[in-house]
Amino acid sequence: MKNLKILLVLFLMVVFPYGCMVGPKYVKPEQPQADTFRFGDQSRDTTKSVTTIKWSSIFNDDVLIGLIEKGIQNNYDLKIALARLEQAKANLGIAKADLFPAFQYSGQVNSAETIMQPSSALANMSWELDFWGKYRHQNKALQNELLATDEARKVILSNIVSTIAISYFELRDFDNQLEITTHTLETRQKAYDIINERFISGYVAELDKVQIEQQVAIAEANIPLIKRQITALENSISILVGQVPQPIQRGKTNSELLILTTFPTSVPSALLENRPDVKRQEYLYKAAYERIGVAQALRYPSFNIAAVAGFTSVMVGDLFNDGSYMQNVGGGVTGPIFNFGKNKRRVDVNRQLAEEAKFNFQKTYLTAISEVENSLQNVAMFKEEWTARNRQVVAAQKNYDLSNARYYNGYVSYLEVLDAQRSLFEAQLSLSQLTQKQLSSMVQLYKALGGGWN
Repeated sequence: MKNLKILLVLFLMVVFPYGCMVGPKYVKPEQPQADTFRFGDQSRDTTKSVTTIKWSSIFNDDVLIGLIEKGIQNNYDLKIALARLEQAKANLGIAKADLFPAFQYSGQVNSAETIMQPSSALANMSWELDFWGKYRHQNKALQNELLATDEARKVILSNIVSTIAISYFELRDFDNQLEITTHTLETRQKAYDIINERFISGYVAELDKVQIEQQVAIAEANIPLIKRQITALENSISILVGQVPQPIQRGKTNSELLILTTFPTSVPSALLENRPDVKRQEYLYKAAYERIGVAQALRYPSFNIAAVAGFTSVMVGDLFNDGSYMQNVGGGVTGPIFNFGKNKRRVDVNRQLAEEAKFNFQKTYLTAISEVENSLQNVAMFKEEWTARNRQVVAAQKNYDLSNARYYNGYVSYLEVLDAQRSLFEAQLSLSQLTQKQLSSMVQLYKALGGGWN
């Protein structure tokens, strides 16, 4: 009967705590709301999400897709993120163990055969009951930190996809610039050879010769600069894909590349579900909120159960006799009396840490909306700018051809030809850069809307 009462008391002590959890309950903070994005397409279906579009489906270049897949497999930042995720899982497992009793064993043998140091073989159990929810709050905090760590991994994954793609577009842009510059150099060199012969024959002034000679040198000087930029980008991409710096395989040119140009922009509030960086900040806020409960539980007494069973004897030979067996169960309580407000200040500190996490969450959400707005605007404006620049290249080419013909027919000085040639060269370089920016802006929009990590 006595043992039954003890078991009943222990059962009540185990079950009762789950109704005594202290600490605030999490309430999701309000976020600024908007019905649509400022520069979004108002006619689109706002119920769809960009997360349904896999990153590989937005590119039509197998080489680029292969580079991204290699980056996902080998990128060291992503490997570090995965290691952190495993650490978070292990920490959660450690915290969960605190909810259950701990069992230990001990044993010693003493030849002195004294009562003060008897030989023993014991098993011990100790258990701090989670009466006020300290360990449960801690577990919830670690669960949210685990989810935040997973979202951080998705952020890195999204960055890898977008950074490799944009770096590849920049590399192909430099390839195109090198081709334009090389072609321009060849054209200027041919012009120099003709003008130099005419100068030697006395048909043109030395001014024409030195002017074209200067333009040849300018084109020659641009080629090493572009080659250095190509090498630097190849090395950067190599690091992103986790390989020793080396030449990067090329696929389609930027003008041949096509990117999916329509993404469901949804409504701004959907970024809370789509963007891993926003979700990460919310999980960190939840974790900080749970730690308020941990701090509050520390202000209350803690209840402990301890039990021991085993054998103890002065004589080593009698250690496992029936008379050497012993067992004991006990309970205890400890709690703060007066510590000059330290426990209260601990709660205040955790409340402010939660406030800080909340503000980071709200700031990240606003930043996400701003990034989407900027990306939507960039996509539209780069398209318009590219159309105008393309017209400029066509007109500049025609202007150069006419100026060249006028010069060789003796109507104008070579200065007009040089001016037309410079305008054509600059327009071609600008159009090449805009083609790259157009492609990059679509990738940035995809990323800003929350795609790229699934």
